[in-house]
Amino acid sequence: MSRAIGTVSRGVRAPIIKAGDDIVEVVTSSVLDASKDAGFTFNDRDIVAMTEAIVARAQGNYATVDDIALDVKTKFGGNTVGVIFPILSRNRFAICLRGIAKGAKKIVLMLSYPSDEVGNHLITLDAIDDKGVDPYKDILTLEKYRELFGYEKHTFTGIDYVEYYESLIRESGAECEIIFANNPKAILNYTKNVLCCDIHTRARTKRILKAAGGEIVLGLDEILNAPINDSGFNADYGLLGSNKATEDKVKLFPRDCQPIVDAIQKKLYDATGKNIEVMVYGDGAFKDPVGKIWELADPVVSPAYTAGLEGTPNELKLKYLADNDFSALSGEELKKAIKSKIQEKDSDLYGQMASEGTTPRRLTDLIGSLCDLTSGSGDKGTPIVFIQGYFDNYTTE
Repeated sequence: MSRAIGTVSRGVRAPIIKAGDDIVEVVTSSVLDASKDAGFTFNDRDIVAMTEAIVARAQGNYATVDDIALDVKTKFGGNTVGVIFPILSRNRFAICLRGIAKGAKKIVLMLSYPSDEVGNHLITLDAIDDKGVDPYKDILTLEKYRELFGYEKHTFTGIDYVEYYESLIRESGAECEIIFANNPKAILNYTKNVLCCDIHTRARTKRILKAAGGEIVLGLDEILNAPINDSGFNADYGLLGSNKATEDKVKLFPRDCQPIVDAIQKKLYDATGKNIEVMVYGDGAFKDPVGKIWELADPVVSPAYTAGLEGTPNELKLKYLADNDFSALSGEELKKAIKSKIQEKDSDLYGQMASEGTTPRRLTDLIGSLCDLTSGSGDKGTPIVFIQGYFDNYTTE
């Protein structure tokens, strides 16, 4: 009988990771212990993935609000800083904003509307239409925003992020002015020194501002991209991908991850004799249909992965084959025809109709999303995910 099980994703429990722990040993031993507990064996092309959080924790990759403040003050001179396009998040950005404000005399906060980059809405599109506002052109002051839209609160958190961010800035000792605009050049009417806080569009935003006369134009990826007073840092992403650790400390995105995944792969091979792929993952890349939030607040889904996870899927759409190429067949004859088609498929199906509807995304983004949903972000206690059968297809026995 043909195998009845396809892809299996298991959350693996692990110890609570602290700074200085050997993350290679912890991940490897946790997966091996899980195999004994659950009774599974290992195969070539199984996947072991670990959250970026446990890697960063093991590295001790932390920084304080004061570290952020000193870096901002050094790079911007301690005067007025335009802070544009931040995401609306207590966990991701609020503590960073405190540090930024402590390093400046005045913050001009420019929020995109109706939502931030990852889909957190200040207001609805319907409200914008109702008030006759053009989000592509109109620049709103805080007073005008309140007149038009009042005090809207976030659907899930119940927070008025405009009020929240303003209070954080003032409590940190800086003056605060808030505007709402979607054209990055709008900030240059207030200051030529700008900190671009967008994630995936940051390169474009910086380019536009520099071409339009911005003087000091940096991104969050350029704050804490080197250590401040022996703090943690990330040379590639700076504050991007950071999370709140305590009321005055952030955990940064992990750095130097490639040697870690390579070492885990080798250690697992030595223990199992199988070539197992390994990756570090952060946020998955998917969108919530109710809250409209696009999950990816990290700069990338996976900062490091072994070579076998490079590339994109190369899959045929079974229902396309059944409805088109083999519409006259049924039963065992249809099954044999589809299996034969899979076995004979080209090594690259790019542009072929038979692959239409398959997911044209990078493997690491797809697998990272599966891992993020498997491990969750709360108290499941499974920061390691073990996946089997991901690269199998309908012909695999």
